[in-house]
Amino acid sequence: MSQQDKLNRLLHSRSLNRRRFLQGTTAAFAGLGLSSCGWTLADVQTRTVERGDSNRLYIFTWAGYTDDDLLAQFEQQTGIQVIADVFDSNEAMLAKILAGGGGAYSIIYPSDYMVLKMVEDDLLTPLDLGRIEGLNQLFENYQNPPYDPGNGHSIPVSWGTTGLIYNRQALNGEPENWEYLWQNQSQLSRQVTMLNDVREVMGATLKHLGYSLNSQDAQEIEEAYEALVELKPAIASFTSDAWRPQILTGDLKIAMGYSVDASEIMEEDENLGYVIPKNGSSLWTDTLVIPKTAPNPDGAYAWINFMLQPTVAAEITKRLSFATANRVAYEQLPEEIQQDATLFPDPEVLANCESVSPVNEDIAQLYDRYWTRLTSS
Repeated sequence: MSQQDKLNRLLHSRSLNRRRFLQGTTAAFAGLGLSSCGWTLADVQTRTVERGDSNRLYIFTWAGYTDDDLLAQFEQQTGIQVIADVFDSNEAMLAKILAGGGGAYSIIYPSDYMVLKMVEDDLLTPLDLGRIEGLNQLFENYQNPPYDPGNGHSIPVSWGTTGLIYNRQALNGEPENWEYLWQNQSQLSRQVTMLNDVREVMGATLKHLGYSLNSQDAQEIEEAYEALVELKPAIASFTSDAWRPQILTGDLKIAMGYSVDASEIMEEDENLGYVIPKNGSSLWTDTLVIPKTAPNPDGAYAWINFMLQPTVAAEITKRLSFATANRVAYEQLPEEIQQDATLFPDPEVLANCESVSPVNEDIAQLYDRYWTRLTSS
């Protein structure tokens, strides 16, 4: 397959980036229902749903987390029709909910750190665990996660890591640590992309320096900023999605990205690899929650129980390339998927990873100031 064929295939692939839409596509899609993918743009309209409508369930999720087969299977089992809208970031989702535009949703898919924020803001319904089946089938670490002890407000649905996607043929040696970027930046000039995410990029740089990904030390954060200024000549852009066609066509040598996106794009080019730096990276979990404004809580519990079914969770992993938090589902996966180190890294690799955690307001503003300075210069 030629590089152009690979590019064309990618551009017509089934899903968008886990964290963000392709920039510029929102306007083109405005007003359209993307039913072929099993979801619609959340901002197309403000949903109004009457309480007591038990035949419909509106969910608010990441792009690529549902497809037609999944929604049809749920409707067949329960008789409930699902309408899935998508958000492009945790912050955009939260802003919509706080602005009152999320009253239609009975299920939302926040990431781990956002669960903490939404509990703090009293936005979530405490879960009645007696109505949920299969919690004991989750991996042990997800039965009492630090971001939500005892699964009091959330149920984990998928997880993954952040790392480096790289072209084996284009590099002099393969990256093992974040240090590789700094040590080889003269050979990487304008051929590296970093995520368009302040906490991910600053966090990776903090790990490079030997600090916590969630540092709240002003001096450490300043050191991370200065290190990124030093690396800036090697960075082509800060993007969470545009790297995909660029790395296929050979315009990039390395892209910082999410494991789920790496798993998908590596199917397009056997020369591409993915590594979680040995000095640690970001470990994220996406969850299911029921907002306090949910118009169909019964349907929400039905969706949670459906998603906890091992056969359903295993099929989602196979079709949509997400690492499942369900131990029984994992055991049902083909051996080649279980051994896929991109989706399911070795425990010793994960031991050095951290989940993004909220920081106090003053430190959050400090991160943002450095980020603005870095990306605007």
